[in-house]
Amino acid sequence: MITQKLQHKIDFKTKPLGSLGQLETIALQIGTIQNSLTPQLTNPTIIVFAGDHGITDEGVSPFPKDVTWQMVMNFVQGGAAINTFCKQNNIYLKVVDAGVDYNFAAELPIIHAKIAYGTQNILKAPALTIDQSEKAMSQGALIVQNAVREGCNCIGFGEMGIGNTSIASMLMHIITKIPLENCVGAGTGMVGDKLIHKLTVLQKAVNLHNPSLPIEILSTFGGLEIAMMCGAYIEAYKQNMVILVDGFITTATLLVAQLFEPNITNNCIFSHVSNEQGHAQLLNFLQAKPLLSLGLRLGEGTGAAIAYPIIQSAITFLNNMSSFDDANVSNLE
Repeated sequence: MITQKLQHKIDFKTKPLGSLGQLETIALQIGTIQNSLTPQLTNPTIIVFAGDHGITDEGVSPFPKDVTWQMVMNFVQGGAAINTFCKQNNIYLKVVDAGVDYNFAAELPIIHAKIAYGTQNILKAPALTIDQSEKAMSQGALIVQNAVREGCNCIGFGEMGIGNTSIASMLMHIITKIPLENCVGAGTGMVGDKLIHKLTVLQKAVNLHNPSLPIEILSTFGGLEIAMMCGAYIEAYKQNMVILVDGFITTATLLVAQLFEPNITNNCIFSHVSNEQGHAQLLNFLQAKPLLSLGLRLGEGTGAAIAYPIIQSAITFLNNMSSFDDANVSNLE
């Protein structure tokens, strides 16, 4: 069995048993995913999905929804944090218009996959129709298939959408049954009375709806970037890719994807625990051990991009470090 062979290879490197900590766990995981004693990461890619949310009409974010399209333009121009870290670590970045309330010029270097101009206000109707959710998931799967055709076997996802921490909080609450007040955090800066208002709005939204099936949960409380990312997660798992999980919103989306693919976390490496209130509890629910704790609270896939060199280090030691036999060193066990 490949896992046993990998563990033997790891254990007989020139080091005390277990002394490379989480790097050993990652090496074992990636080797198992790829069914290889010499796994490789090729054409690492981060895909940022962008979409707008009707719930922003209720004042759940200090920023207007125009910031969504403005930040997409910042991604296109190379000025955002995710651009910086992807460039630093030789990660290919793709930006997707999943449902931004703006008309982007056709010649811009983004993936034009708009399903609608944002979602409905959840206080008035489900955010999405079932048809919209299914179309978004299919589009997310297609985007991942295209990345695979380009030689990518390691993929991460990011998001941009004013109001989507509210969406992630509701999804987390609905699926985990953790009290909503423990799922709702500051997001882009809702503190004090503003945070109380945000929690009140989200509680009203939760009380209005009672979805049960996974696609109903996604449609009722999701977003277009969330649904498209959900489809991308599922396809990445089907394609046997290494999946880098970013922060609170992408982890909440993974929670939805797990409703469709229960074993999906076998392929997931959790890059960090963020400063968003619900993230640590969400990781604990998923029994996930994050690599980093840097106080990040940005999104965009930044945590995944920052963690990537650590993941590379796990592959590097597995493939290049001498064994006791190779180095003629006495076993340190």
